[in-house]
Amino acid sequence: MRVAIGSDHHGVELRSAIKQQLEASGHEVVDVGADGTGPVDYPDIAAAVGSRVSAGEVDRGMLICSSGIGMSIAANKIDDVRAAICRDPDAAEMSRRHNDANVLCLSDKMASEANQQIVKIWMETEFDGGRHARRVDKISQLEQRGS
Repeated sequence: MRVAIGSDHHGVELRSAIKQQLEASGHEVVDVGADGTGPVDYPDIAAAVGSRVSAGEVDRGMLICSSGIGMSIAANKIDDVRAAICRDPDAAEMSRRHNDANVLCLSDKMASEANQQIVKIWMETEFDGGRHARRVDKISQLEQRGS
């Protein structure tokens, strides 16, 4: 699977660890930065990952900032992006199974091991489809109305 990953200055270390985890699992990773720990505007990174997901250049995306909240808000402004903040394995599983989330947002405030478990579950979980597909379609309709 092809995955775009990005972080602001807070998530540089975690992004590196997750990138290694993804590559070790056989995924191709497109790293959009940020480079270093100097201040970066998270909406720019969210746009870089989200636009690649929206355009179909990658299968999924991951974003990391201090809380995950700002990245999620920014990424969800991009058509066809369903970004979910996941802080536990259950949220990671359900965001994929029921919501077909295609961008995972993480907080660098959580332990790296916890985030790596969330990533593993999120990457391995497939969308259930069925009644959930109808609901995801309704989310897409909301995007169209808002344009």
